[in-house]
Amino acid sequence: MSDAPIPQLSLVIPLYNEEGNLALLHQRLSEVLGQVGQPYEIIFINDGSNDNSAQVLAQLISQDPTMQVIHFRQNFGKTAALAAGFSHSQGEIIITMDADLQDDPAEIPAMLAKLHEGYDLVAAWRFHRQDPMDKTWPSRLFNWSVATFSGVLLHDFNCGFKIYRRPVTQEIALYSDFHRFIPVLAAGKGFRVTELPVQHYPRHSGVSKYGWGRTFRGLLDFINVLFLTTYLRHPLRLFGTSGLVMFGLGGLIEFYLTILWFMRELGHYDIPPIGTRPLFLGGILAMILGIQLFSTGLLGEMLRYFTFHSESEYSIREVWRGKRKQANQKLQITLPIHSD
Repeated sequence: MSDAPIPQLSLVIPLYNEEGNLALLHQRLSEVLGQVGQPYEIIFINDGSNDNSAQVLAQLISQDPTMQVIHFRQNFGKTAALAAGFSHSQGEIIITMDADLQDDPAEIPAMLAKLHEGYDLVAAWRFHRQDPMDKTWPSRLFNWSVATFSGVLLHDFNCGFKIYRRPVTQEIALYSDFHRFIPVLAAGKGFRVTELPVQHYPRHSGVSKYGWGRTFRGLLDFINVLFLTTYLRHPLRLFGTSGLVMFGLGGLIEFYLTILWFMRELGHYDIPPIGTRPLFLGGILAMILGIQLFSTGLLGEMLRYFTFHSESEYSIREVWRGKRKQANQKLQITLPIHSD
């Protein structure tokens, strides 16, 4: 049986074709974590790399008992890699980083200090980002959009450098490309989220794995996240409201055309029959769409009712219980004594 202490810190690092960065990254992580002074583990998730990353990891793990390596059968994406790392980690505090060495492990102590100020998630903010403009400008637009519509006022949602308390990683569901929206999902659960500016550096080795294609996918995922964090518990509020608006708009159009029809019949105006006007068809379509949206909301409420689980409705930070002073005392009953 091993006498190794249980890790308090877990480093979760997804990677794909990063053979040129792994040895130096591991060296810097070991130096910094040794100074932190808490038991730690380093978990590398090899997301189907087709270079020599697996061989480099094999060499590193033979020299470091704190390491753990997870090899995927193929490339499943960063979200899946993070989910695997979270499920295999043991620490109460989990740190995620990319393997490209653009984020400096020396920032970890400051990030930990920020977390201990009372936060559940600290995200790194690359305030002087060292990337080409074709990456930085779409990222700025993405970050502004997410912050504006979600209400989570961070500057850098895309940065992989984050520190979490374990309950955050246990309570949020990760799939698709939701790793970009972990702060939004965490805030939606009531966790306290903040950010800390960090230095950012040019890539040490290899090439970036991200392109313009992720911008469109990110937009679709963001719409999904907004729904999950805003209207999932009350689908009728979204579909019912929009349905009533559309039905009301169509009703007003048809009411207006009905008035015109009466005026035409009474001979006040020489206007064409309302049945030949495009507005007539538009009003009918708006009313039909309104009924469909409202019905969708009702169906959503029905599904929610039959799949309801009370434990998914809240997130508990802690439980306090008072001491029961009489808990271990025996109940004594005194019966009256009657004499004949």
